[in-house]
Amino acid sequence: MIPARLEPLLRPDGVPVNLARRFSDAGQEVFLVGGSVRDALLGRARPDEEHDFATAARPGEVRRLVAGWADEVYTVGEAFGTVGVLKDGVRLEITTFRAEVYRDDSRKPVVRFSEDLETDLSRRDFTVNATALRLVPAPEIIDPYGGLVDLGAGVLRTPLDPGIAFEDDPLRMLRLFRFVSVLGFSPDAAALGAVRAMRERLAIVSAERIRDELDKLLVGEHVEAGLWGLVDSGLAGEFLPELTALRLQQDPIHQHKDVLSHTIAVVGRCRPDRVLRLAAVFHDVGKPDTRSFGPEGVAFHHHEVVGARLTRHRLRELRYSKEEIEQVSGLVYLHLRPHTLKMGWTDRAVRRYVRDAGPLLERLNLLVRADVTTRDPKKARAVERRIDELEERIAVLREQEELDAIRPPIDGHAVMAYLGIKPGPLVGEVMDLLLEYRLDEGPYSEEEAYRLVREWAEERGLASPPAGAGAD
Repeated sequence: MIPARLEPLLRPDGVPVNLARRFSDAGQEVFLVGGSVRDALLGRARPDEEHDFATAARPGEVRRLVAGWADEVYTVGEAFGTVGVLKDGVRLEITTFRAEVYRDDSRKPVVRFSEDLETDLSRRDFTVNATALRLVPAPEIIDPYGGLVDLGAGVLRTPLDPGIAFEDDPLRMLRLFRFVSVLGFSPDAAALGAVRAMRERLAIVSAERIRDELDKLLVGEHVEAGLWGLVDSGLAGEFLPELTALRLQQDPIHQHKDVLSHTIAVVGRCRPDRVLRLAAVFHDVGKPDTRSFGPEGVAFHHHEVVGARLTRHRLRELRYSKEEIEQVSGLVYLHLRPHTLKMGWTDRAVRRYVRDAGPLLERLNLLVRADVTTRDPKKARAVERRIDELEERIAVLREQEELDAIRPPIDGHAVMAYLGIKPGPLVGEVMDLLLEYRLDEGPYSEEEAYRLVREWAEERGLASPPAGAGAD
């Protein structure tokens, strides 16, 4: 009996069934496999989900069978047996049955094609992803490795010995914890043991593939469990050593909060925004290098500065884009800023905070709120009130002035024309002066700006235009 949740995949007019009929008419079979079957069985299917298919047909035959039917065909993965298809807005990947094995020192798999579905399913990462659905002539679930039972139990188990699965593709070790985070499932003991024994093999996987799996893990609903799995298995130390380093040795005299537990809790408190959660992972990574002990206990002076530097280095290693690196390291650098203003928010302080945060402002406020994991309700309420006050002050100032575009009333060209100077350090010095005045005093007129420039020039013995010049 076919579960009712699979019915959307079996619509007679649907793209999956039409593809299966096309193959069947040519004497070939194609099976729906992997995530789309799993997610449908879990009631997690998405309208935009990509469908994975497996077939005995070789890539050249697959291209011939979809020609004239598909809206677009992609052959970038053909060397690995995969032909991509776009049909009626639905993305499909059709892959020839295969058994792929990594060379000991290689990041690229050596692909050998297989002749049967069961062999192909045996080489997949976990049993919950090793279930296939035959679509025509009649629907049938093919489950040679007990994936349906594991799906019901919420267990992540490899179809074959986990040593073989992780030898084939070491990235599967990271994917194990990605599914912990996304699905809320638990790894079986054999899989965990294999990760601990084989974690160093992750070194042959490209940084880009590791980054992509980490991104998926971080937006999971059960992200805390996923991160704990990475740390406890030792796998985090292979690509994210800064996280592992947060498990600071406790000093028997100067007790302090477990930084690792705090960090993982902060990540879980953040909304599933990839950049925000990355910043939460890194926000305290500067603490191990800045820890000191004094009469009042442990301290981590300037850990946000050190943390921002460590963040940039690690994200570059993981091949994040320049924009993402700037966003995440910027959040790490600024995450303590609101805590420095315990006496209240002046207009000047708010302007500087908004200017420094720029487009990161909303995420920064969310990170600061998530960073409150104290069990002391009084302290927690005090921090929350501080952020509430900050956001209220921002809202008020936004109504009074152009807070999101803080700039002087005149630009560098006007300054050069007014003083009769060429581009250079002097122009930058004047613009800094005008910006500081804007931050301190709020909006001011062009006339006031030219007055400031004239006074600046007179103090330095520079020739300056007469009063009133340049303000036309």
